[in-house]
Parts: sequence; C-alpha cells; structure tokens
Amino acid sequence: MTADPMSPQDLSCPVPVSETEQVLLGHGAGGRLSAELLDGLVLPALGTPPGVLEDAAVLPGLPELVVSTDGFVVSPLFFPGGDIGSLAVHGTVNDLAMRGAVPVALSVALVIEEGLPMNELRAVVDSLGKAAREADVPVITGDTKVVGRGAADKVFITTTGIGRRIPGLAPSAARARPGDAVLLSGPIGLHGTAVLSTREGLGFEADIASDTGPLHRLVRGLAGLGTDLHVLRDPTRGGLAASLNEIARDSAVQVEIDETTVPVPAPVASACDLLGLDPLHVANEGCLVAFVTPDAADAALDAMRGLSEGAHAVRIGEVVAGQAGRVVMRTLVGARRVVDLPVGEQLPRIC
Repeated sequence: MTADPMSPQDLSCPVPVSETEQVLLGHGAGGRLSAELLDGLVLPALGTPPGVLEDAAVLPGLPELVVSTDGFVVSPLFFPGGDIGSLAVHGTVNDLAMRGAVPVALSVALVIEEGLPMNELRAVVDSLGKAAREADVPVITGDTKVVGRGAADKVFITTTGIGRRIPGLAPSAARARPGDAVLLSGPIGLHGTAVLSTREGLGFEADIASDTGPLHRLVRGLAGLGTDLHVLRDPTRGGLAASLNEIARDSAVQVEIDETTVPVPAPVASACDLLGLDPLHVANEGCLVAFVTPDAADAALDAMRGLSEGAHAVRIGEVVAGQAGRVVMRTLVGARRVVDLPVGEQLPRIC
C-alpha cells in the first residue's frame, strides 16, 4: 500500500510564532538594559517626562525635602559585613545623601515567603532596626505581607526615605562642569564581590567584607563646600562605571579617570580576575563619587579623610574637553580606553 501523494497545502510552512519580549535579570542591573527599560517602558507609562534621573527626588512645592524609594532582594540574606536589613537602611539613607540631604524618616515594607525560619526574620528585622538607630533615622510606618512558598525568595524589603537638604547644598548628576575634580571616598568592589563569594562559595569571604554603611555624615562634612560641590553619586548597581556614565550623560561632559588612582583592594582584584569581572562594574554600598570645582578639591579631600567613612578618599580624575557623555580611563600602560555602561547582569541579586 502506498500513501496518497501530499497536496500543495500539506507542503506549506506553519505560521511563524513571534517571540515575546521578556524581562531579563539585566533589566535590573543598573546598566544599559536598565536604562532601556526605564526610557522605553516605565517612564512613558507613568507620564514622566525624559530628563535627569537622580538618586532621590525633590518634593514638589517643598524644595528642602527629598524622597527616595528602593527595593532590596539580595541573595543570600546575610553576607560578610552586612545583611539585607542593614543594607535596606543604608541604601535608602545614601540615596537621600546624594541629593545633599540628611534622613528624617523611613518607611519599611516586608514581603516574606511562607516557611522562612522565624529566627532568620528576627535577625533581619533586628539588624534593620539597629542600622536605623545608628543612622539616627526613625522607621515611622510600613507594611508586612506573607506570600506562598516559592512566590518570593525568603524576604524582600522595600523602603522609602524622606530627607531634609543641608542648606547650601544642591548636588545633581546634571551639574558636572569642565575642570571639575572627580573624587572617590574609598575603595571599590567590596560589596558585590562579598555577596557573590558568599552565595557561590568562592572562598573569598575571609578576605572581603561588604562596605555597606551610611554616607550622610560624610556628606554633612562636605557642607562647607557649598556650591563648589557639584555632583554626588553612590556607585551601587553597575558600579563606578555606571555612575560616571550617568553623570557624563546627564551633564553632557566627558569624564577622564586614571586607573593608577582608582583604589581596588587586592582581594577584590583577585576575585574579579578569577571571575572575568571589571571592578568598575561591581556594586558598592558605602562609598561615593563627588565632582567638585578644582580649587575645592583639596578641601573636599581633607573633609572626607577626617571622617572614618572617607578615610581613604582619593582624587581619581577630572572633567575634560571631549565628547559629551563619554567616560575614558587612562590605563596602567598609558593607553586610553572607553569605560562603558555594563550591558547585562554580571552579579545578580546583590542589593
């Protein structure tokens, strides 16, 4: 028996299935994909006009007050130097500080997965409370939700902070000017490598601890600079590279840094070499980058070095004539390379 010959209809190709775009981990990494998500989807949907995106926003009609909201999904919950509870406080306080503000109050919301051991939750909340007290900022309101097993990863924290601006300070990512000195308050890469090493069991935990800590006292120490202090930014997701690129873009300037002056601790450099990471792309939670007028650079460094949070402050570069929106690094061998935004998610779930 032979089969019937196939008709022309049987030879036709099926209708192609179109692919649907999906959210990737890189959309939350603070790099290029994050910018595309905000510019292409989130901001248009909210009716927010394009413009400079700061770490905290000035309240309409109340220019002395700023507000910031942040979410924390770090894995693991506990890591050398900190945990998700203290990180939630420090991250929110620091976003306020980057607009020249000291914290006034916090709101905290917890999303808890069913089955989380009560002693772990207690440790997280105790740490959060301790960090808030040490930062001298009260937690005045919040919310608690419990979701089913598998609907969250242990606990997620969302915080909102209100801050009051220090008189005379008005830092903004759009205020960098040609000639500005670029200052860094301390070493980079500690937080991201500490979290990753703990999560993956890489063995660097004994040598690397997160730098998570509040920065508002350091900013208060810079208050004497007044209008000579142009920009403040804490290089969290996307690391120093992302922060410098955002400043260069929003201020329409070129930033040039010197590799020999960027403080990368030896254990961080070793971890990054092993993992194929660029330390400039690794998250930090306890240092800031500041752009100040060249005449104020020495005074700014002295002010930072007088506080424990800025004891290792250094000058790493300057704003130069060149292509607007570009960041360039003078390398150890004397060449120059472009420092770009990270594209994907190198270190997921680090904040």
